[in-house]
Amino acid sequence: MDVEVDYRRCEGHAVCVAVAPEVFDIGDDDEQVRLVADTFDPSLHDVATLAAKRCPTQAIRITA
Repeated sequence: MDVEVDYRRCEGHAVCVAVAPEVFDIGDDDEQVRLVADTFDPSLHDVATLAAKRCPTQAIRITA
């Protein structure tokens, strides 16, 4: 599973962090989310997809 964040669109709402903290993180002084790893276990696909769907700016893309 590949997870991509379009940093041109990300506004740091952190909805994805609330939904999938295993995949996304945001620091206290960050304006954008970041991925917690370079690769992810396929078992996180459903939660990462839910986070992408809930992103207010649609800045997240999940591919198999």
